[in-house]
Amino acid sequence: MVEQLPDERADRIRLSYRPDPSNQASLDEAWSVVDSDWIRERMTEDTYLTYLRRAHGGHVAVGDEWEEFVNCGCADPEDVIVRVEAVDGGTVFDTETAVSIEPAAQPDR
Repeated sequence: MVEQLPDERADRIRLSYRPDPSNQASLDEAWSVVDSDWIRERMTEDTYLTYLRRAHGGHVAVGDEWEEFVNCGCADPEDVIVRVEAVDGGTVFDTETAVSIEPAAQPDR
């Protein structure tokens, strides 16, 4: 078994996103927007994933969170919290790291 060096590139990173509660009048409404097909499509576009790689490239760990926004058009961005759920391989998030992103599980009310 080969010991993994801490600076190795991560093969894959799994991210989740949820509404940013600090910027929402109604958390229920925010969840309905963040969980929409439209936001899901925006979050998984190559351009957005490329942006995440550039903005947050470097060492990552499970539990890291980033305050971000998704461009919803018409100057109305949706604020989200992106969280690192899993990192496979090394610990460095870079341009070669495969990324998957999905809505976080909505908390029970």
